Amino acid sequence: MRVVFMGTPDIAATCLKQILADGFQVVGVYTQPDRPKGRGMKMVYSPVKEVALAHEIPVFQPENFREDETVEQLKALQPDVVAVVAYGRILPQRVLDIAPKGFINIHASILPQYRGSAPYQWAVLDGLTETGVTAMYLCREMDAGDMIDVAKTPIGPDETAGELLDRLAVLGAELLSKTLSKVEKGEAKGIPQDGSKATYAPMLDKTMCPIDWTKTAQQIHNHVRGLHPWPVATAELAGTKFKIHATAVAEGSGTPGTILGLTKTGLKVACGEGAIEIRSLQAEGGKRMAAPDYFRGHPLEG
Repeated sequence: MRVVFMGTPDIAATCLKQILADGFQVVGVYTQPDRPKGRGMKMVYSPVKEVALAHEIPVFQPENFREDETVEQLKALQPDVVAVVAYGRILPQRVLDIAPKGFINIHASILPQYRGSAPYQWAVLDGLTETGVTAMYLCREMDAGDMIDVAKTPIGPDETAGELLDRLAVLGAELLSKTLSKVEKGEAKGIPQDGSKATYAPMLDKTMCPIDWTKTAQQIHNHVRGLHPWPVATAELAGTKFKIHATAVAEGSGTPGTILGLTKTGLKVACGEGAIEIRSLQAEGGKRMAAPDYFRGHPLEG
């Protein structure tokens, strides 16, 4: 069975490695174009491109699929099936019609919940205790295709979105390999989603960063976890703006946003209900530090 793989970030690279290790014939890889990165603006390959080149697989990096030449290029690979994981490109219907066994997508949520570009982050932001990955057939409507299989996992009470993604990448890779085996055997039956239960997970942005201290301690803890490692929650404390990297729900009460004191493990701040202990933070222009270490060198007034 001839497989074309489409993906860009680390989660996609993990999936590509898995299907290659499991012996699937990957005849071509599509990933986003190389982008300049860092202070030197050096052109950087995507994680998926790195894996493809290491395995000497042809790599294609079109900006989109509007041009006939780009579509014909994919047709020339004669894929039986196309696997798509966080590719970051919209695929028109004439592209979806190319592979006779369909386009298989791994999505980082239990569909139909959290359709959209930031599913696992919103699962953490909303305080869910369980999420997973879904294998589905792609269709024109975003994340609305028929589901093939689901793999679930608990979300730890202090787990960040980044930590969760690392686990979902492994879970998704295993599910993709399992699903491709079903496709090859003609056993990948699609189950329609219940659109009435669909929820949307929009892209994160930096306007979400400031902590709203009127929220409950648990909501703020979820906020910090869900925005890590990007774009990272922020707060102004004692006149200094910080990125907030790690927190814990704590005992305490007071006017929301009031600093209640420094403990051996963190800085305690009052919330709308309860309190949060900030364990790890980063001042503007500084490095990430444990809160007690930072405030040992920058004593709080009073």
